[in-house]
Amino acid sequence: MTPAAFAFYIFATTTVAGGLMTVVSRNPVHSVLWLILAFLSSAGLFILLGAEFVAMLLIIVYVGAVAVLFLFVVMMLDIDFAALKAEMARYMPLALLIGVVILMQLGVAFGVWGFADGVEDRIAAPMGDAQNTASIGLLLYDRYILLFQLAGLILLVAMIGAIVLTLRHRVDVKRQNIVAQMMRDPEKAMELKDVKPGQGL
Repeated sequence: MTPAAFAFYIFATTTVAGGLMTVVSRNPVHSVLWLILAFLSSAGLFILLGAEFVAMLLIIVYVGAVAVLFLFVVMMLDIDFAALKAEMARYMPLALLIGVVILMQLGVAFGVWGFADGVEDRIAAPMGDAQNTASIGLLLYDRYILLFQLAGLILLVAMIGAIVLTLRHRVDVKRQNIVAQMMRDPEKAMELKDVKPGQGL
């Protein structure tokens, strides 16, 4: 067995085990930790495929941001897990029915799966002799530059819209006024009290 094949079996086994334990784990914190293991193992599989850029994105975005955010949210929230499990048990038959339907649809889709002519040549040499990261850069900033910029503009508009929707001035909320703090008179802001020994204010 070659080292690449051995690494593939290790990463594949840990990915499947991490995904399974994410679903069946009773503790949500443990579920997030198993999810992080599944993400890291998936990144190892992408590296074996030669897609190092996608592997680094998986580690930086999903492990470094999303999974850690999930972990902090689960750890900081005071959740009654017993009541949550009782609520989940009520919807278990419906969830099983939906799962069976999804598995049937996946079986039908994979049953008629086929590859187009010449796909092996395109996979072997997507952009000539360029590396994986260079190929993605050439595609994004050359062929799809307009779509890439439009996607960035849509994300910018969404971010500004979220800020505008949440930035509501309410009269019952005490806010910081920096100008008023800088222009205040120290003589009016402070009052010195001459407290004698043994007496309180």
